[in-house]
Amino acid sequence: MSRYTGSTFKKARRYGFSILETGKEFSKGKKRTTAPGQHGARRTKLSGYGQQMQEKQKVKFMYGLTERQFRNTYARAKKIKGITGTIFLQQLESRLDNVIYRMGLSLTRQGARQLVSHGHILVNGKKLDIPSYSVRIGDIISVKDKMQKNDKIVEALASNAATVEFVKFDKTKMSGELLRLPERKELNQEINEALIVEWYNRLIK
Repeated sequence: MSRYTGSTFKKARRYGFSILETGKEFSKGKKRTTAPGQHGARRTKLSGYGQQMQEKQKVKFMYGLTERQFRNTYARAKKIKGITGTIFLQQLESRLDNVIYRMGLSLTRQGARQLVSHGHILVNGKKLDIPSYSVRIGDIISVKDKMQKNDKIVEALASNAATVEFVKFDKTKMSGELLRLPERKELNQEINEALIVEWYNRLIK
């Protein structure tokens, strides 16, 4: 299944959830009670299965993954000892495109993914154009010299909206690193990862 490239605003409205984690998708800061569409049908109460599927979908769209990438990431997380849901989110946060976003080099994860896939990012001094690369703690991530004054990067760094404590970025050196894996309390509290675990457990049975 291909990656979704449509309107983020429509997806945010459908799931009642800020895909960009900024809340800007909702007009006047309010979430609409109706689903997208010409007539805006009122939302109906979801079954347990529906809730699980919706949670999976909104997190998948939030991180910008295909169905296969999302499923493979979950499979890796399940093999690691610990709380599967938390480990799964940590695996998503460790993706190179997401770390670039968290460092504040892009206003969106989609923009961060483009920076990586277009070859503008260095990891430990070497060009790496694989957005799904799993960043290791201590990896030095930097921006190529010719891109350091790029307008979109400068704008993103000026807003500094997405940076978090588990990454650091030096604007003078245009480089940073993943300091540690995030704690669950540092990640989006609107996500119920237990529902995603239930979804995949249901498929396995």
